[in-house]
Amino acid sequence: MPAPPVWRAMAPWPATSLTRLEYVVVDVETTGWSPADARITEIGAVRVRGGQVLGEFSTLVDPAMPIPPDIEALTGISSSMVATAPSPAEVLPAWLQFAQGGVLTAHNAPFDLGFLTAASASAGLPWPDFAVLDTVTVARQVLVRGEVPDCKLGTLAAYFETPAAPSHRA
Repeated sequence: MPAPPVWRAMAPWPATSLTRLEYVVVDVETTGWSPADARITEIGAVRVRGGQVLGEFSTLVDPAMPIPPDIEALTGISSSMVATAPSPAEVLPAWLQFAQGGVLTAHNAPFDLGFLTAASASAGLPWPDFAVLDTVTVARQVLVRGEVPDCKLGTLAAYFETPAAPSHRA
């Protein structure tokens, strides 16, 4: 498999008000922990501007490999669920079009973008120069030490009293 394209943690930000930027909040579920030996099983994304949802993208993805039992237990995604799902090469063009021009936002962005860039490289698709916002990094910069015990998504969701609890589903 070819090496994934390099992406920068922070590409140049558009010169515009933060409330005018469109953020594409993305999450992937996978068969494991490293793009070197695991594949995407689900991609979910929401496009937001000024607090308003502009669009949603959600699909299961056929990883062309079995989903290990521990990952199935974690995500609830089984091999039978993805058996008829589209391949990454079929899904990624539509996902890249959905995300085009947005600031990619993810909790622990290197994980999600590592899988997305590797899948794009495998499909022969160029990776755009997205601006990227990692919410783990933001949390570590804006929260005072000791304000939360850690910067896990569940911890932050509880701290900020979000209406939806995080789960391991994109």
